[in-house]
Amino acid sequence: QVQLVESGGGLVQAGGSLRLSCAASGRTFSHYTMGWFRQAPGKERDFVASTSNSGDSTEYADSVKGRFTISRDNAKNMVYLQMNSLKPEDTGVYYCVASSAGPWYLKSPGEYGYWGQGTQVTVSP
Repeated sequence: QVQLVESGGGLVQAGGSLRLSCAASGRTFSHYTMGWFRQAPGKERDFVASTSNSGDSTEYADSVKGRFTISRDNAKNMVYLQMNSLKPEDTGVYYCVASSAGPWYLKSPGEYGYWGQGTQVTVSP
């Protein structure tokens, strides 16, 4: 089992940057594929990025490629999402997720068994 707690959300102007952090509990953190999803008001949860248990492999949604970077520190049980060149359409609640099975390129919400409580990101025009 793993518990996830996100932080780092906030209000930023378009073109700005934010860094989200996710603290994970549990002694087997390095066994999990980790990722981020986001949910805009009135919309479904969408895949943003994921990383393999070692951090060597990553996957991104087309909408964030070249702007967002996912990384992890297994020694600290942490996952990060560096978000640059933010756009108003990046606004939403960002969730840290974990999967104990499957490859690093999981993109369906149902494939992740563990979710954080979410952190709000608002990008103003």
